[in-house]
Parts: sequence; structure tokens; C-alpha cells
Amino acid sequence: MVIDNQRAHLDILLESSIDLPRMSTKEENQRIELLQGTLDLLILRTLLLGPGHGHAIAETIECNSNDVLQVEQGSLYPALHRLIKRGWISAEEGTSENNRRAKFYRLTAKGRRQLAVETNKWDKLAGAIARILRPVEHPGN
Repeated sequence: MVIDNQRAHLDILLESSIDLPRMSTKEENQRIELLQGTLDLLILRTLLLGPGHGHAIAETIECNSNDVLQVEQGSLYPALHRLIKRGWISAEEGTSENNRRAKFYRLTAKGRRQLAVETNKWDKLAGAIARILRPVEHPGN
């Protein structure tokens, strides 16, 4: 998906043609695959609250979504590595609340700027989808 200043261009792919990150709704019978990039955005937003280890990031996303979203480890850690590679987050060794060694992730200045960009893109996309799903009736129609 490419979003420019005016329009969002969506490439619709068959499910079998791409292996999407597994972040989905909690209820199996109501599972929804989320748009690529959504997990990155949610991780960046979560780390805006402060540094955290992987499990805490996943728990925060689940808790803040009122237990609707679940982040699977098989998607979380590749996303964290991707964000490190882009320079949007950094990682350092530390000790978790249950006294285990853990890698703690922190939002970088570049990541803060990117969070603003990604949030703006998401807002535009969500607004466009909302206008399609719930069109405003114009007088005289």
C-alpha cells in the first residue's frame, strides 16, 4: 500500500500470494488479518509510553485494544528486528520484572518522527474507509 499526499493506492493480493504478519483479532471465529504496517505502527505507539521488552509490548497492545488484538511471537520479533534495522527503535539487554534477561526496546528520535508520519497515513486511510462504509447523505439525494 502506498499513500501519497492525496490518495491511497491499495494493492489487493490473494491470501496465498503473501505471508502477512499474524496480528489478528482474539476471537478465532472473527479473525481479521490486519493491514501490513499496522503492527509496526502499534509497536512504535506502544514504545512512545517508554521502553519495553517484547512480551510487555505484546501485552500492552492486547490490553490497550481491550483484548481484541493479539500479537503472535512469530510476527512480533521479526517486526522488532525490522524496526531496529530502519533505525526507528533501539535495543539493549536488561532484566525483566520477573528477573529474567530480556531485550528492551526503545523508540529513537527517528522512530518518533516516523510514528507521526505513520499515524498521519493511518488517519487518512481510516478516514477514507469510513467515508466508504458510512457515506454522508447529502440533501436532495
